[in-house]
Amino acid sequence: MKLKFSIFLIFLLFAGISGTLAQTKTLVVKAASPVTPIQPTMWGLFFEDINFAADGGIYAELVKNRSFEFYKPLMGWKKTGEEYVGQFQIINSQNENNPRFLRLESLQGKELGLVNEGFRGMGVKAGENYLFSVFARQSEGISALKVELLDTEGKVIGQTEVKNFSGEWNKYETKFTCSANNSTANLRVTLSGKGVLEIDMVSLFPENTFKNRKNGLRADMVQKLADLKPGFLRFPGGCIVEGHELETRYQWKKTVGNVEDRQMIVNRWNTEFAHRNAPDYFQSYGLGFYEYFLLSEDIGAEPLPILNCGMACQFNSCELVPLDALDPYIQDVLDLIEFANGTTTTKWGKLRAEMGHPEPFNMKMVGVGNEQWGTQYVDRLKIFLKVLNEKHPEIIFVGGSGPSPDGKDFDYLWPEMRQLGVKLVDEHYYRSPDWFLQNAARYDSYDRKGPKVFAGEYAAHDKEEKDAESRNTWKSALAEAAFMTGLERNADVVHLASYAPLFGNVNAWQWRPDLIWFDNEHVVATPNYYVQKIFSTNAGTDVVSALVDGKPLTGQDSLYSSAIIDSKTSELVVKMVNVGKKPASLNLSVEGRKVLAGEIRLQVLTNEDLTAYNHIGKPEIVSPVERKIKISGKKILFELDAYSVTVARIPLKK
Repeated sequence: MKLKFSIFLIFLLFAGISGTLAQTKTLVVKAASPVTPIQPTMWGLFFEDINFAADGGIYAELVKNRSFEFYKPLMGWKKTGEEYVGQFQIINSQNENNPRFLRLESLQGKELGLVNEGFRGMGVKAGENYLFSVFARQSEGISALKVELLDTEGKVIGQTEVKNFSGEWNKYETKFTCSANNSTANLRVTLSGKGVLEIDMVSLFPENTFKNRKNGLRADMVQKLADLKPGFLRFPGGCIVEGHELETRYQWKKTVGNVEDRQMIVNRWNTEFAHRNAPDYFQSYGLGFYEYFLLSEDIGAEPLPILNCGMACQFNSCELVPLDALDPYIQDVLDLIEFANGTTTTKWGKLRAEMGHPEPFNMKMVGVGNEQWGTQYVDRLKIFLKVLNEKHPEIIFVGGSGPSPDGKDFDYLWPEMRQLGVKLVDEHYYRSPDWFLQNAARYDSYDRKGPKVFAGEYAAHDKEEKDAESRNTWKSALAEAAFMTGLERNADVVHLASYAPLFGNVNAWQWRPDLIWFDNEHVVATPNYYVQKIFSTNAGTDVVSALVDGKPLTGQDSLYSSAIIDSKTSELVVKMVNVGKKPASLNLSVEGRKVLAGEIRLQVLTNEDLTAYNHIGKPEIVSPVERKIKISGKKILFELDAYSVTVARIPLKK
């Protein structure tokens, strides 16, 4: 009998231990005690012209090599017509920025023309209008230029013509409607009559662009950006700013003014990677600094341009500007501030007004250098900041901490940035999903009185498969979500954050993963995009304490969390991430504010397969769903799916 009783006691003891181990954790949120405000710029966008993100991507121009300026002048073009019926001559003019044009000479009056292949074809839609334009000058005889849109099989699916050419260079414009959908259409232009016609800037745009700006940006791609409600837009990129060498660096002054006068340049990603060469990758600069500022304004984001600091890419040529020759580079920054913020009586403010925007863009931040490191960078930054801080103390100038989140370069640069009084330091991390999970508490111990952090480029790099989109796995996105709770929890240190790169063309990419994938017809949001959206559209105004057993959730039992107050809506917003393979329960205890009883909606992002990814054809394999739960009182129980991100917006009494 005593033995049975002892066994019974042992059973109760183990049952108690088991029950203790299985107890649901309680997340205690002090809703009445804000810890720190969240910057309105917290979650933003990083744009770089990589992966055909500009020409062939967000810039809606359909014609490749429209001004015959590629190093092979007819790259992208194919001659049409019988042999010996005419001549094609590339002529160099005295125009320094746009020197080449094409002379077409029809000797017999028979068909003579060109077909443009577009950027891996042209994506066109039935019922949509398309705007054709060309700069032309007639020497003799040509009665018209026939313009035709051809589908994949060569069938005409849209046409118009241009007439009444003069003997002087003029711009001619016309419009036509497309009759069929096609993702790999071509444009054919053909002479009618015998004679000579010289042409340049052969262009085709959809009439339907974002906000209907003429010859503007691709609407579906920009809408994906607008849907994120970004706090800032960093442009024109990272390495694109530096150039392979200084001659190919990004020079903003060459990207403003009339589009036809902007000087095209080779894209530095053209031959950067031997396994992903793109010999037809150039920058037309139709998307230039003026358009970047407009884009920022259109999507409600603060503009954050990055300018060269007198250093080419250190991974490439390491070319440097001597310290005593930095004045033109510093002047570029001063002139950019004038272009963005100056009155219309100034040189660059006047140009902005002439381009269509007399009001200033109210730029508040400028980055000096991208991903530089070493004493060379610090020596140059000192000279920049001495001038810039004196002339424009109202502008925040952003410095860098190198290409890695740790190591000797990082350790050297941070104290230097602090000593220079840099207000924002740009940190970059492209690491494995495990790194992101292990670094959710990265900023818990950062100096609260030092420079603030701009998490300017980050992405979890997972394993890849054949599909272009395959590296954007749910595993990578889930790890980023866990890490981002740490960014948000430390909003007193981290003022800006942006995933990178932003866009990738599935048929013409150089780098992956990317936040958004596209082709000529489709735009696909990745799981990583939806994680960014969950955070950026639930940004709130103030961080509040959210602790389990006196500590933030940074991976205990595979859970991560952050909590914020949205004072505009009087809501508590709790983000909960479960990276475990089993569901988890989490009690929420709200202190200091009364929770309004009723039904609340949850945004949930989950998938049981960590290798899952969204791709063209199946764009919503991992996408958010809404759920509803009823709440009453200050304690709320959340059942978190395995491998999930959950956001709850809880109404509070004002």
